[in-house]
Amino acid sequence: MYNKKLVFFSSCLGMLLFGVTLITLGSVAPELARKFDLSKIASGTLFSIMPFGVLMGSFFFGPFCDKYGYKYLLVFSAFLIFIGFEGIAYATDFSILRISVFLFGLGGGAINGATSAVVADITEKDKYANLSLLGVFFGIGALGMPFVLALFESVVDYQVVVAAVGLLALLASVFYMLIAFPLPKHVNGSPIRRSFSLLKDHVLIFIAFFLFCQSSFEAIINNWTTSYLIAQVGVTPSKALYGLSLFVVGMTAMRLLTGSLFRDVKTQKLLMASFLFLLFGCFLLNTTNYISAVIGLVFIGAGLAGGFPIMLGMVAARYSDLSATAFSMVLAVALLGNMLVNYMMGIVAQKYGIHNLITVAFMEIVAMTILAVLIFKFQKTKSAI
Repeated sequence: MYNKKLVFFSSCLGMLLFGVTLITLGSVAPELARKFDLSKIASGTLFSIMPFGVLMGSFFFGPFCDKYGYKYLLVFSAFLIFIGFEGIAYATDFSILRISVFLFGLGGGAINGATSAVVADITEKDKYANLSLLGVFFGIGALGMPFVLALFESVVDYQVVVAAVGLLALLASVFYMLIAFPLPKHVNGSPIRRSFSLLKDHVLIFIAFFLFCQSSFEAIINNWTTSYLIAQVGVTPSKALYGLSLFVVGMTAMRLLTGSLFRDVKTQKLLMASFLFLLFGCFLLNTTNYISAVIGLVFIGAGLAGGFPIMLGMVAARYSDLSATAFSMVLAVALLGNMLVNYMMGIVAQKYGIHNLITVAFMEIVAMTILAVLIFKFQKTKSAI
């Protein structure tokens, strides 16, 4: 029998690792470029490997967890992250580095999905609240890694820091091996066969595309805000990075509030507040004033905080006997949105100017609002699977 508190703690550890995973490559990119004498094209290729690995991990984890349970996937995923950390730290060959980055992403994508799914499985009510608390640890990981690297920058080489943080992933792998998790749901059947019927559920499709927009919104803010602030507001790179960090703070703080003080608030009201935060944040960001822009980023972070926890909570409640596979499907679509819209934003910025970041953001808000209306309108009609 598993211990719910222990499983929840282990999931928070995994989500923290995922936050660290997503931010590490970008944080050490300049050092890697110098070490391997990488051109801009080579660096871009390296960055493209990471989301591909995350996408593969997101596709794989769901059917595996529904068939075999969470334990061994979490053990293996944490170990892959450990290998990725050590490879990024100590690889001397560029091919080894690319393999390490892929394994890094693969383990991160799988551990992200599996920890979210297992928290939803062990939560009987208010699933979105516990998923919000889980998301807080993603923020801690994403904020913590650059801070640790900066703290030890003048003391030790970045390789030592990355390798040392990698030991946390190894300890997590051992920890997962020692504790019990919920039993598999489909020991005698294949969840892959049943998963095709998920495509018939309009609500699940709407949720998948809502998360497509949510993930791509997060991507354009994470990847293009610093360029926007430098070009439009005229700030230094360090101030731009500070503004971006406050975006993550806004998201993390709102998820903490959602999982605690706002736990009993209905999801429709939370999403309505989220859209208002996003609109207000985008209006404030559309400025040449640094303080206004930073406040806008905090509101945008708060507005994006609820999307994943609320929608994944709805998926888990709708497909309790196939939750991991359903999570796998919607998270894969979300990651495709992250990759495609981020690439399209690059084209828009190059051809028409970085100021169009605000236009793309407003388009995302409109699309998410329409999809949310459709989701809540049709969510009571559950398709048979």
